Amino acid sequence: MIETEELPDLITVKETSKYLRIPLPTVYYLVQRGQLPAVQIGGRWRIKRKLLDRDILKNEQTLRPVVMVIDDEEAIRGLFSKFLSKSGVDSLLAQNAEEAIKAMEKSKPDMIFLDLNLPDLPGDELYLHIKGKYPDVPVAVITGYPDGEILNRILSSGPVTVLKKPLEFSQLEGLLKMIVGSKES
Repeated sequence: MIETEELPDLITVKETSKYLRIPLPTVYYLVQRGQLPAVQIGGRWRIKRKLLDRDILKNEQTLRPVVMVIDDEEAIRGLFSKFLSKSGVDSLLAQNAEEAIKAMEKSKPDMIFLDLNLPDLPGDELYLHIKGKYPDVPVAVITGYPDGEILNRILSSGPVTVLKKPLEFSQLEGLLKMIVGSKES
């Protein structure tokens, strides 16, 4: 077996086909669509092995759905973390809007549970920020005040999933099944 350091940095399409164990036409197709890290040298495609390895490893690590929980209550974050872990879901936990925004810049979650009463930013402002930047990420609002002004402002922007505290695990399970099901298909 060849040691990783001995492999060339640029590999041919044929070598990539063998390396990834996919048909040669598929490699050409992926290269032409920009889905493989490749450069054209002298009319022939060369694939950047290090970037290919990085992308493959990244995809293998992100097979599990990632759910973000934004809540200033440590107990709620802890319960979510345990529940998500038992459900086969990775969790990102944030205690305020600033932490949440930084975490989302590093890793886009598949779903977000958002508490409306945060210490550093009203929940509706964070909700609008999230939906503006990541419109395809479902956001479920969790609140102890279902008739509050902040929630009303969010509801005026369109349909929203709202979970009332205290949380019912059956509701969480239903939402997770939707996310896990869409992630696996």
